Amino acid sequence: MVVDRGPGEWAEFASPEDRFTANFPGPPTVTDTTWTSEFGAQLKGRVYSATRGNGRFQITAIDYSPVEAILTERAKKCPVGAETCRGGADTGIGYWKNDIRGAIDFAVWKLLQRPGVRLTHFNWGFQDMVAGKLLHLTNPDGTRTFASLYFHDNRLIVMEGTVPEAEPEPGLFQQSLGWLDATGRGIRYATVYYADPDLPKPPLHQRSFISDFGRIDATGIR
Repeated sequence: MVVDRGPGEWAEFASPEDRFTANFPGPPTVTDTTWTSEFGAQLKGRVYSATRGNGRFQITAIDYSPVEAILTERAKKCPVGAETCRGGADTGIGYWKNDIRGAIDFAVWKLLQRPGVRLTHFNWGFQDMVAGKLLHLTNPDGTRTFASLYFHDNRLIVMEGTVPEAEPEPGLFQQSLGWLDATGRGIRYATVYYADPDLPKPPLHQRSFISDFGRIDATGIR
């Protein structure tokens, strides 16, 4: 779903499948991708990408929903007593809980493995109360990538805006990210949402009491 603001303008895009909204410079191209998690689960995802001038804007969404089943099944082949293979209650069988808890950090590590990339800023933050990590990277060709990574509703979200050195940083893109629930309605949490299977989801702010924060829905309801 795209809410277009006119020729040459950024558009609000909503992905009900991957539970997010964001501004893109026109409708993004969507391609399928695969992802190997830290503990070896083969996962599927989508890459949403668009360009504007010399800038590149991309969101990678990886579905971690199958990770428990995949790693639990693999753990059945572990040697008896091999805790580092089998896992346990705290880590999850086959370490599936830790795979989710560490998904953001693992994705950060993969960004930092890109050849010649230089990290210039790194901090913790949140977007609509979903906790994540933010990185500023300088690439070998002099371009700068502003990346933000989150984990929401079993989706790892890796958001990257890359611009030439002389151009403004992609703040409009980075700050536009919002979240959808399973019905496609835009949501904001009342307290910080952390990627931990043992923690309950925080309560939601209700739109009947406060602003909708400018987020769009993907349900046709506004």
